Amino acid sequence: MAERYPGYDVLAKRNTPSWNAKTREVIDARLAVSREPRFFSPGEWRTLWALCDRIVPQPRDRAPVPLPAYVDEKLYTGQLDGYRYAQLPVQGEAWRRGLAALEAEAQSACGAPFTQLDPAQQDALLGRMQRGELTNPAWQGMPCQLFFEHRVLPDITHAYYAHPTAWNEIGFGGPASPRGYARMGLDRRDPWEAPRALPTTHGTASAQGHRSDG
Repeated sequence: MAERYPGYDVLAKRNTPSWNAKTREVIDARLAVSREPRFFSPGEWRTLWALCDRIVPQPRDRAPVPLPAYVDEKLYTGQLDGYRYAQLPVQGEAWRRGLAALEAEAQSACGAPFTQLDPAQQDALLGRMQRGELTNPAWQGMPCQLFFEHRVLPDITHAYYAHPTAWNEIGFGGPASPRGYARMGLDRRDPWEAPRALPTTHGTASAQGHRSDG
């Protein structure tokens, strides 16, 4: 698949007026997150990796966004949402219970750990989780559908789009401080934003950007 923003690297904005010292500090800390688990056990960590790979499959031709590391960091440092559904335990316990239940469901359905199932088998189990069809006692009363909708999906996808690699894919310039944005209308691009590649009549991509001089 052709890149939407070919050649764009948001980190090139580091020393431009688009970013200030606080922006650089925040992004540097995000990029330095430990790749080793501090909240999860080794077994939970392996299951989380496999789960992240199915929720957000990533290209093999670049370094992956370390999704499990961001989920682990959130729980280890206590950066929690500040609210939860009454049927869900606190976030850390919800994740521990959900990962253990996913492994129990995999063993029950397929006779193997979730990490050893093929992608189709993993997706089938996750589809049943999404539909609320998993009932193994390992869930300990936690609704699997709520876990999927309010922990798995948001925690993993938010982790992905918190990383500069994802910003490059969508042409995002990073935090708006201090420069901000001037052209707020639809299909209007500030000159420091990434131009998007649009398909040509020959099926290839060319870098173009819509910009108003007004």
